[in-house]
Amino acid sequence: MEVKTINGLGLSRYRGKKLERAFFRRGAEAVARELIGSVLVRTVDGVRRMAMITETEAYVGTHDLACHASKGRTRRTEIMFGPPGYAYVYLIYGMYHMLNIVTADEGDAQAVLLRGAQPMDHWDAVLTGPGKLAGAFQITLADRGTDMTGDELYIVKNAGYHLNVITTPRIGIDYAGEWKHAPLRFVGT
Repeated sequence: MEVKTINGLGLSRYRGKKLERAFFRRGAEAVARELIGSVLVRTVDGVRRMAMITETEAYVGTHDLACHASKGRTRRTEIMFGPPGYAYVYLIYGMYHMLNIVTADEGDAQAVLLRGAQPMDHWDAVLTGPGKLAGAFQITLADRGTDMTGDELYIVKNAGYHLNVITTPRIGIDYAGEWKHAPLRFVGT
């Protein structure tokens, strides 16, 4: 895939390959870090939308008190225990959808939250924050279980552009005890 894009630094070309299931079959921490700089792609209202992923958070399993799976298998979390590379979408505050990607081996219940991105191809959208990102890509609960290695909603490794990655604690998880300090948020600069 070769696409002309606007990435904040001016016009550039990138060549990328769609991420395959093996990419997601690793721990959430590694996947979250390596997703920085990759490109989320989806056709919205007949227009292909793309955005460079600039912020992620890793949720590393049932022992991670910030991870939804820490409460066990429920109807909501069942998808997290399934195979890697599928969308785990949930609704918070009754109004914001959150897009996560299941990672690790089946049964391990890890996921990566996509927190922010930078629009590409002259797309004028605000993608700072996971609710805004999901909203701009029109991601809803109907997308829960979408195969992120398919053709509807997917990620392309952006081989032509690299961001420096800084690591910080995750945001908005004060309830998670010692896990609120875990350096599992990744931001591209």
